[in-house]
Amino acid sequence: MDYTAYIAATRDRSRALAKAAPDAMKSFGALSKNVKEGGVLSVKEKEFVALGISIAVRCEACIGFHVEALMKAGAMREELADVLAMAIQMGGGPSVMYAGKALDCWDQLQAAKG
Repeated sequence: MDYTAYIAATRDRSRALAKAAPDAMKSFGALSKNVKEGGVLSVKEKEFVALGISIAVRCEACIGFHVEALMKAGAMREELADVLAMAIQMGGGPSVMYAGKALDCWDQLQAAKG
């Protein structure tokens, strides 16, 4: 899968949804912003939690967004691998499959950055 294109297409669908259901999407955006700004965990730590949940619930679009956010937050591939290992421990075989997708996403986005 081409994660750069997949993330862009997902963003396009989200924009279309925001036009169709503006109040719901505006509220969801505000919630997302608020939970990242407050509290004692860093944005990077919160994004690692979100990625673990994305793997557990098998949300490929979520994986793409949270891997991208982790890169912007300064995460390292080694940290990602540690979180993926924990997600595998918690979720078993299905998490192995989605952890592999998350690692592939990271590698593709890293390569695209140059």
